[in-house]
Amino acid sequence: MNLPLPEQGSGTVRAGGVYLDACATSPPAAAVVAAMARVLEEAWANPSSLHGFGLAAADRLESSRQALADRLGCGSDELVIVSGGSEAIHTALIGCAGTLEPGRVLLSAVEHPASYAAAAQMVRRGWQLELVPVDSLGRVDLEALQALLAPPTRLVSILWGQSEVGTIQPVATIGRLCREAGVLLHVDAVQVVGHRSIDFSTLPVDLLSCAAHKLQGPRGVGTLLVRRGLRLEPLIGGVQEAGRRGGTEPVALVAGFAAALELAGQRLEAGAGRDPIEPLRDRLLADLLRLEGLRLSGPSPDGPDSRLPHHISLLVSGTDGHPLSGRRLVRELARSGYAVSSGSACTSAGGAAGTAGASAVLLAMGYAPAEAASGLRISLGPWLGDEDLEGLVPALQRACRRLAEGPG
Repeated sequence: MNLPLPEQGSGTVRAGGVYLDACATSPPAAAVVAAMARVLEEAWANPSSLHGFGLAAADRLESSRQALADRLGCGSDELVIVSGGSEAIHTALIGCAGTLEPGRVLLSAVEHPASYAAAAQMVRRGWQLELVPVDSLGRVDLEALQALLAPPTRLVSILWGQSEVGTIQPVATIGRLCREAGVLLHVDAVQVVGHRSIDFSTLPVDLLSCAAHKLQGPRGVGTLLVRRGLRLEPLIGGVQEAGRRGGTEPVALVAGFAAALELAGQRLEAGAGRDPIEPLRDRLLADLLRLEGLRLSGPSPDGPDSRLPHHISLLVSGTDGHPLSGRRLVRELARSGYAVSSGSACTSAGGAAGTAGASAVLLAMGYAPAEAASGLRISLGPWLGDEDLEGLVPALQRACRRLAEGPG
C-alpha cells in the first residue's frame, strides 16, 4: 500500500475551530475515509461466509491484517483485532490472568484508567495489585520495579507514552528486567504507535496494545499484539481471531486502520524516523513558555525519546502564582476557537482525585492538589501548520487573565 502523503497542515480541522487534542482522538485522514468507503462498497460481507461475497471480505481483511503486521513488525498470526485500546488492555491482562496461577500484577502509578479497571477484575480473581512509583517527571522508578519483580509477580503492564504529561517510559530496559525475572510484560502503546516506528519482533515485550483513532484512523478498532505461543483466555468467545476474540470482524474499520498506519509510517520515513510534527511542537512550546505563569509538566523534549513528539503539557498559574483551573482554561480557549484538554479524556468526565479537577497522574508525580488541577494539554497532528497556531498564545494569555481576574 502506498498512499499519497498530504503536506503537513493541508487538512486543518476548522469546523469547531483549531483542533489541538490529538491524544484524545484525531480526525480521520481523507485516505482513511476513502479506504473504508471502498471496502463498504466492495467487501461489505461477513468474512467468515464461504460464498463469493464473504471470500471478497475475507481477502480484504487479511490483506489489511498483513499491512498492519508489516508496519508493526509482527507476524499476522500475532495480531488480534479488537474494538480499541481499552479492549486490547483488558484482553491482555484478564486474558493472561485466565491462563496463569494467581499472583501479583504490577502497574505504574500513571497508567490509563482501562489498565486499573482490568487489574481490579484480576484482584477479584485472587490476584494482588501493586503500583510502581514514578518520579516527578512521570518516569517509572526502575529500582522499585526491579525489587517488585520477585515472586509472586507474574505480569507487568506499563504505559509506554503517558497521555497527560507525555512521558515515554524506557520500555527496552523494563522489558529486559522482566525477561530476566521471567515475568510477562504488556505495553500500552496507544499514544506511541504512529509517532515512532514499532518493531514487535525486536521488543522485549509479550503483549502490545494500540488503537486506530489516535493516528487518524477510525474509532472502534484496535489491535493486541500477542507473542507467538502465549495463551490467552478470550473475553469474547468465538472462532474468529484464532479463537482469541469472537465476533464478526469489522473489515472496513481494519482497512481504515491499515491506511492510517501506512500514512503514519510514510511520515516517519520522510522524517528519517522522527515524527515531522516535532519541530512544530517545539516552536509552539517555546512560545508558550515565554508567558508568565506557565511551566512544563513531564520531561523536557530535549532528551532523546523522553517525551511524545506531538505533546505539550503545562501547569498554569496566575501572575500571583496561584494555580488556575485547567478545566476552566479549556472552556475559555474553546470560546476562542481552540480545542485543547486538561488531561486524559478518559478521566475528565469522572470526577477528580484529591480536589476538584485534580489529575491523579500529577498527584502521583508529587504535585500538590491545587497544582494538579491546573494542568493543560495540547496535542498536535499532521492536519496542523504554523498558521493554525498563530493565535493560540495570545488566546491563552487572555484566558489566563480572565480567570485570574474572575472569582475562584
